[in-house]
Amino acid sequence: MGKVDVLLGLQWGDEGKGKIVDVVTPGYDIVARFQGGPNAGHTLEFNGKKYVLHTIPSGIFRDGIINVIGNGVVIDPVIFQKEIKAIENEGIKAAERLKISSKSHLILPTHRLLDAASEAAKGSAKIGSTLKGIGPTYMDKTGRNGIRIGDIFEQGFKEKINFLVDKHKQMLDFHKFDYSELPALLETWFEAIEQLKTLPVINSEYQLNNWLSEGKNILAEGAQGSLLDIDFGTYPFVTSSSTMCAGACTGLGIAPSKIDEVIGIFKAYSTRVGSGPFPTELLDQTGENIRQVGREFGSTTGRPRRCGWLDLPALNYAIMINGVTKMMMMKADVLSGLDTLNVCTSYNVDGKSQPEIPYDMNVATIKPEYQNLKGWKQDLTQITSETDFPEELSSYIRFIEENTKVPVALVSLGPDRKQTVIR
Repeated sequence: MGKVDVLLGLQWGDEGKGKIVDVVTPGYDIVARFQGGPNAGHTLEFNGKKYVLHTIPSGIFRDGIINVIGNGVVIDPVIFQKEIKAIENEGIKAAERLKISSKSHLILPTHRLLDAASEAAKGSAKIGSTLKGIGPTYMDKTGRNGIRIGDIFEQGFKEKINFLVDKHKQMLDFHKFDYSELPALLETWFEAIEQLKTLPVINSEYQLNNWLSEGKNILAEGAQGSLLDIDFGTYPFVTSSSTMCAGACTGLGIAPSKIDEVIGIFKAYSTRVGSGPFPTELLDQTGENIRQVGREFGSTTGRPRRCGWLDLPALNYAIMINGVTKMMMMKADVLSGLDTLNVCTSYNVDGKSQPEIPYDMNVATIKPEYQNLKGWKQDLTQITSETDFPEELSSYIRFIEENTKVPVALVSLGPDRKQTVIR
């Protein structure tokens, strides 16, 4: 019997999951993405080139690996078509390495327009959506109005689309939102649907479980991060899907008993894109330096990411709800040159110290309580062995392990797949 390992982000996304999936993929037969949509941006760098994937699993660049887009994912055919083109320009035959769940839901052009209309209506209380139509698509899914990939092969598909588009138009009219560009958007969308029809669409829950019974190993790849989870994230500043380990079961049709390792990825510091609480945020020159050195700009939106110190109460919360068995620390190289590193070990909430996240981080007055650790001066980007780590970096890792009770199995020291040290 094969096994499923789940790989997910432990912060607010952007932890570096794309690189790590690419690095660890040779140990698996299948990489399966289980939630989210083109609001994700997984960046991979190797052979001096940079690739950004939005929907396609990050194992696509490895020979002999099957990549599955699970039922929990929502797909924009137009963005997907561009992604396919980009990887095929690299000589990769997408149809040979990629399989799509028939139960994945489709993002319509009107979903994107509704996303924009909803954000505009919220004014200063906006969520900070990527405006890719993710929220409205998941709303139609749970409202039982959604259109699935399997529907594109059925008779009456266009009628189904027209019915849903008409419903969306009424909502856009309510928001007084201009949708004059819709006919052109729909034309492009239907063209992209024709390309989707040429790719292998499967009943992925059967196929994944068959592969497991054949002894094949699966890596379940999450998008976004645990603190953006619809249930356990910093609500309402969250995404619309389950970004945690449980989401791998519902997003792929795999039983919890099949999950072996839960691999949590975190940055050596914290970042967040868009609105929402961020207790350890640095609004000073240090925060700006981290942003510039770490190239902290959204890979999907290009938006500057907010940067701050490592937050252990938030990290421990993500470890707890996911059952993390090992962690991987990213971007340690970005902190080189800082004299002191602050790590938040507890929160002072309304005058009381506590290790837990409050029910609503948006209204609680949170002051992070920091422990100061010594920084390291040297450039880490050329280090290939743990024995060459500066003592301050080793102490930083030990401090995290002692305070989370989870081993740090890998340290990333740069964006390239070669800049990775397995401990």
